[in-house]
Amino acid sequence: MKKLLEVLKKAGFDGFLLMIATMILMAYFLPKPGMVKEPFSLEEIANAGVSLIFLFYGLRLSVEKLKAGLSNWKMHIVVQLTTFLFFPLIVLAFRPLFVNNGFELLWLGVFFLAALPSTVSSSVVMVSIAKGNIPAAIFNASISSLIGVVVTPLWVGLFIASATGDFDVSQIVIKLILQVLLPVIIGISLNSRLGAIAEKYKKQLKYFDQAVILTIIYTSFCKSFSEHLFEGFTALELAGLAAGMMALFFAVFFCVGVLSRLLGFSDEDRITVLFCGSKKSLVHGTVMSKVLFQHSTITGIVLLPLMLYHALQLIAASIIAQGMARRKEL
Repeated sequence: MKKLLEVLKKAGFDGFLLMIATMILMAYFLPKPGMVKEPFSLEEIANAGVSLIFLFYGLRLSVEKLKAGLSNWKMHIVVQLTTFLFFPLIVLAFRPLFVNNGFELLWLGVFFLAALPSTVSSSVVMVSIAKGNIPAAIFNASISSLIGVVVTPLWVGLFIASATGDFDVSQIVIKLILQVLLPVIIGISLNSRLGAIAEKYKKQLKYFDQAVILTIIYTSFCKSFSEHLFEGFTALELAGLAAGMMALFFAVFFCVGVLSRLLGFSDEDRITVLFCGSKKSLVHGTVMSKVLFQHSTITGIVLLPLMLYHALQLIAASIIAQGMARRKEL
């Protein structure tokens, strides 16, 4: 057993990855704890954990470091163009393969996924684990959420008329400010007093980051399993869709990595571009789907690629981030 664990560790499968698999199995067999609202909600605990993550990030950031991290405009442009242009164009190129064969709605779901902003919390967490440029990751993930409020409906509106309806910008902006920007600002303001303590316990904070990610994975799968999101498709079709989502993730990840090297980015900036540019937000996708897709049956099908991509991107990105961190420690 010890030798097996050593082999798995060399392949990138550490305890954290095993816990991810455990969370998925728990969500399948025990989804109720992830869905209950009283006396407490695991989803709300995860939301609070995200805010604490950004507070701790802020504690480790001085104003000088923040200015230096945000000064690389080339990196920010690459991340945003990857998120809102490169992603949709890749999926758009494959549309002819899905027309008139019963899978056009599924393609619409993949295109909806491609037009979404980058996820805020897990992008920054992965950059932190892989030892990338955290200030730039916070900036790119946050600004991506704001840009997506406008760009995502415009992209999807090319294919569905309902995208022209009213969209409540205020809720997303308020949540972004309260959950991300405000904790970071508070943390930065306390950097001179508590920054050294945060640096001292950064290993323990890494475990906290991982715990929050595990909670997000569990609650996400609980919701998908409890709503029977995977029914109506054969196992072979789901496997094919999952393989397609992984191929999409790695295609973007590889292309962005090559572009980062061609532009001469540092290792820290390259890590930031890789994780911020390849991630997509389940939270924003769920909220936007309520406005862009009016029929519940359509919404379920459209959200299926996003749910698969969300889970698989966390697993794949976790393996890659852990591997990058181990190589830097050598």
